[in-house]
Amino acid sequence: MKFRNKIMTFTAAAVLLGCTAIAAAPFGDDDSVGYAKDLWALMVKHNLAGKDAVMTRPYTGMPPHGMILELLEQKVTLRGVTGDLVVKRNYGGDGLMIGDVINNPDQYLQAITVMFRREAGYDSDNRDWFYAKYAPDGSLMNNPKGMALAGRVAKGMPTGCIACHQGAEGGDFIFNHDRYK
Repeated sequence: MKFRNKIMTFTAAAVLLGCTAIAAAPFGDDDSVGYAKDLWALMVKHNLAGKDAVMTRPYTGMPPHGMILELLEQKVTLRGVTGDLVVKRNYGGDGLMIGDVINNPDQYLQAITVMFRREAGYDSDNRDWFYAKYAPDGSLMNNPKGMALAGRVAKGMPTGCIACHQGAEGGDFIFNHDRYK
């Protein structure tokens, strides 16, 4: 009887631990959402987002980001961690041309997608990148299941931020260059 009780106790503990591990989402949790809000405020402060954001030369993009894109990169410090910040402004619209975005960026801005290199160990499998997708007003966007797109977005899934960026040449998860090895 004692042996059976030990087995039942061990099994119950294993189930509880397993449920806890399953319940911990790699993205969209309160910590990731709070971090993303702090990151947005930092981007606004550095004129990388918001109404006073600097504009760069737009270029032709591709899905899933947008038909026209802008890319900004800067080293920033957030919560005591200095890391590489990659900001991509995603523009879209029927027949959109680069000149349209230059002349009226607010009309065509659909999303701002961000990668920030966090502290070592945050997500070692994926070069410690934190991902977020914001609406033009700075609110976080959600996936079709309603999860906020902030954190280790789509970690372990066949599609999404991490799955796509793992395929970038050079191993730094960036498609335009190989600076962040």
